[in-house]
Amino acid sequence: MKTEILKALRESKDYISGQQLCEQFGVSRTAVWKAIRKLEEEGYVIEAVRNKGYRLIDYPEKISQEELGSLMNTQWAGKSVKFYDEVDSTNTTAKQLAEEGAIHGTLVVADKQNSGRGRRGRTWESPSGTGIWMSVILKPDIIPANASMLTLVMALSVLKACREVTGLEGEIKWPNDLVIHKKKVCGILTEMSAQIDYINHIVVGVGINVNTDYFPEVISKMATSLKLEGNQSYNRARLIVKVMECFETYYDKFMETEDMSLLQDEYDSHLINLNQEVKVTQQEGEYFGVSEGITSRGELIIRQQDGTKVLVYAGEVSVRGLYGYV
Repeated sequence: MKTEILKALRESKDYISGQQLCEQFGVSRTAVWKAIRKLEEEGYVIEAVRNKGYRLIDYPEKISQEELGSLMNTQWAGKSVKFYDEVDSTNTTAKQLAEEGAIHGTLVVADKQNSGRGRRGRTWESPSGTGIWMSVILKPDIIPANASMLTLVMALSVLKACREVTGLEGEIKWPNDLVIHKKKVCGILTEMSAQIDYINHIVVGVGINVNTDYFPEVISKMATSLKLEGNQSYNRARLIVKVMECFETYYDKFMETEDMSLLQDEYDSHLINLNQEVKVTQQEGEYFGVSEGITSRGELIIRQQDGTKVLVYAGEVSVRGLYGYV
């Protein structure tokens, strides 16, 4: 009820009467009044004028079930939201929900993670009140071999959303990092449950440093936040919603071909690896070369010193001068 009333207040350009809310949602005036009071207790400033009704004046910078639900205008991405004050990891929670039958597009958001995870088992610091820690559940009808490309699709989505909300220009470090001024601001972790030829579900996790004021010295040279780069705080809920809007658009393009062919040029245009000397680290060892962009399959094209080209589909790719690699 709170979510529906908050959404109605947001969408109304003028006062909306209590009677109108009663009729719209099929509830009593008492139920409306109680919902309004609860919203006010949570920090929403709602003006009530006799014979006019209610009007939303201001709202808190917070993430909540009601806040996200009232802002979301997508067709399927994030239409179902599960919000938690604290979880071990949104990816872990999302996988559990997917196994329990959560629908395609379900968005899992937490204000804090106790055990946030990055690629290759790395930890991701996820304190409360500062960042965006979220995972989206996907159940696409594609072959398992195509699932990893959704990391690239999400990277494009977060990049565009951050630019539209903050005005900051970022770049993508293949395959799963977003950087601003050569420092990491976002990481993406994609995990899959599948049979040999069938996907049960995919979980794409996103961690964005939004309003972080400082980082420990050990990572301060490689990590940054939107606040540090833009010199202001940003509304996390609105950024989450914008990411979902962008992801829905890019995902639908991806599904048209089930590869990156419709997104390849746009991805390359934001690729910080492009035409850069890189070091590729894999289980077999490491080698150097120049990145020449991605293939339609999302692989990174590396031209080695002898002129031969290698397609990288997994491993670490370090850019000279980035993250301490020199």
